[in-house]
Order: sequence, then structure tokens, then C-alpha cells
Amino acid sequence: MTDFLSVSGLNFSWGENHVLKDVEFTMQRNEVVAILGINGAGKSTLIKCLNKILTPKSGKILIEGNDLSSHDLVSLAKVMSYVPQTVRSSFSMNVFDVALIGRRPHIRWRISQRDRDFVSQTLRYLGLEDFAFRRFNQLSGGERQRVIIAKAIVQNPDLYLFDEPTSDLDLKNQVSIMKRIRHLVSPEMGDKSALIAIHDINLAARFADKIILFDDGKVKSYGKPEDVLTEQSISDVFGVSSMIMPREDDSSKIHIIINNEIEEREYVMPKIDIIKSAELNINIGDKEE
Repeated sequence: MTDFLSVSGLNFSWGENHVLKDVEFTMQRNEVVAILGINGAGKSTLIKCLNKILTPKSGKILIEGNDLSSHDLVSLAKVMSYVPQTVRSSFSMNVFDVALIGRRPHIRWRISQRDRDFVSQTLRYLGLEDFAFRRFNQLSGGERQRVIIAKAIVQNPDLYLFDEPTSDLDLKNQVSIMKRIRHLVSPEMGDKSALIAIHDINLAARFADKIILFDDGKVKSYGKPEDVLTEQSISDVFGVSSMIMPREDDSSKIHIIINNEIEEREYVMPKIDIIKSAELNINIGDKEE
């Protein structure tokens, strides 16, 4: 069976800074795969290489055996959609029209009733129907994030790429969005998959089929959450001690408790001469030259 997504020998650098180092993994359809790692580990860079925002230095990305380079931007937009980590708030369009942008790869001559129905159903699916005619730039950060997720769903791709989709959301909406992502890739919704860069280790353990544990631009471990997320691997990658136990509501899933203990790397704080504000002889409100 051909892998839905295959990444092999992927390397990317910003000048002399090697961000991705021989990254390799595969994905199947109807899978949620979460990427975990510290800030700067390369999670966002990997996702941007997958959707051609960035060009890898070397390596191969295959979608159902076809090289990613064979896709132009329009055909690629039919295969995958992307939710970025940060969302511009300057759009003055209303929420319905922002979500409707996701239909662009499928629109030939004009917007059809099917396109409009798709948007309406998606907004309702995400609990955004009451926001449909509000201005996007008047929404909170979390509301904007949900609208961009709606736009990605409306695009109707085979692969969803999410870069921190829960970062601006409250606790209730974090769980709600992850449940919906989980539902979107279920067999009843078609043969879709989702790749998610995320910081919340427990959301990843609860909703992902597999975890990519990233460390210094490399795949340290890849597999089922209970196999990848061990007390040792969490200590190695995140520098914290933890305790792992079965979830109370689902013993087949794990829950990670982070202990107070932080394993500090050896670091010597440079001596800094602290100047008291009274010694500066200035007023904070003074205009600078």
C-alpha cells in the first residue's frame, strides 16, 4: 500500500542554521499526526516545507507516490489546506467571505450555491454561524483562529496542515477544535488526514494517532503516543520530569503530569550592574531626542 504522505531525507537551512536535519516519516489516510517539540525545534518549518511556502535544501515529499514538485499552487490547494500559527487581523471582510476564500481552488466561473452552503454548514459546525456577517478584524484572536480553521475546512483538502491551531483558544474551544479535527479525518468524512504542530502534550496524546517528537530539527521518535511519550523522552526533549498514567475516561489513552522539577541546563548568569532608576536622573515621561 502506498503511503498517503511520505517525507524522506528532508533538510532545510536558514543560512548556516540547519533547521531540519534528515527528517523522515510517513502518514496514512484517516490519521491525525501531532508534531511535538520545544520552540525552535523545526515544527513550523516542516509544515511550511510541506505546503511549498519554504523550499527544502534536499529531500523528497511524496503525496500518494507523486512528488510534491509536480503540483502547482492550484492543484496543491486541492490536496492540502494550511492554518498558520498567526492570523492577520487586517481583513475588513465579513466572516462568511473570509471562509469562502477556501473555495477558491474549486471555483471555475462563479461562486455556486454549493459553495455558499459549504461555508454555512462549516460555520455552523464550528459554532460560528452567529459571526457570519461580523467583520473579521473586529473579532478576538481566538474567534479569528476559528474562522481560519473554517476556511481550511471549506477548502475540502485531503490533508489538513495545522500550525498551533489551539494557541489563541480558551480551554473549552481547544478541546472542541481538536474533537472536530479528529472527526474530520474519520472514515465517515472521507479519506482525509491531519498534521498538527502543537505545544499541548496532553491534547496531542488524547487526539493524535501518532506523535512525531522533534528535537533539534530531527525526528527523535515517531509512533503511537503511548510508545513515544515516555518519562525519559519528555525529560530528554523538554527538560522536565513527568509522570504518565492512563486517562480516567479512556484507559487506552495516556495523560502526562508535569512535575515541578525542571532540569536546568548548566548556565552561568553574566554579572549585570543594576542601575537604580533614581540614579539615572531622568523622568520616565520625558520625550527622547
